[in-house]
Amino acid sequence: MGQYLIDTNAISNFFSSIFSEKGMNFMADVLDQTPIISVITEIEALSWINSKKSKEQILKAFVQDATILGLTPAVVEKCVSIRRSRKIKTPDAIIAATAIVHELTLITSDSDFDNIEGLNVIDPFNL
Repeated sequence: MGQYLIDTNAISNFFSSIFSEKGMNFMADVLDQTPIISVITEIEALSWINSKKSKEQILKAFVQDATILGLTPAVVEKCVSIRRSRKIKTPDAIIAATAIVHELTLITSDSDFDNIEGLNVIDPFNL
C-alpha cells in the first residue's frame, strides 16, 4: 500500500460510514497505518462541533495518532504556484501542495482537487 495524505472530507465520510464497502475497507487499511494529514486537516477536524462527545473523542484520538505535516518553505512555494495557476481556496491549495511536496496520494472526494498538475488523487467513492 502506498503513502497517502487524508483530506478532511475523507475522514468525515469514513467516520460517518457512507463509503461503499470497498471504500470503507480501503480507508480502514489506510488508517491502520499511521495516518498522514495536513495541518489544515488537523485544524478542520478539531474544529468540528459534534453533539455526540464520543465522536469528538474519536476525532481527537485520530488526530493524536496521525502524522501531521506542517507548512514548510517548499509547501508554501508550491501552494503559491497552485493558487496562481487556478482558482482554489488557500486551505485546499495547502493540502494539495503538501501532498505534492511529500509525494503522497491525496485521499479526497472534493472535486476542487481535480486536474492539479503533479497531484495524485484517490476518491474512496470511486473504488
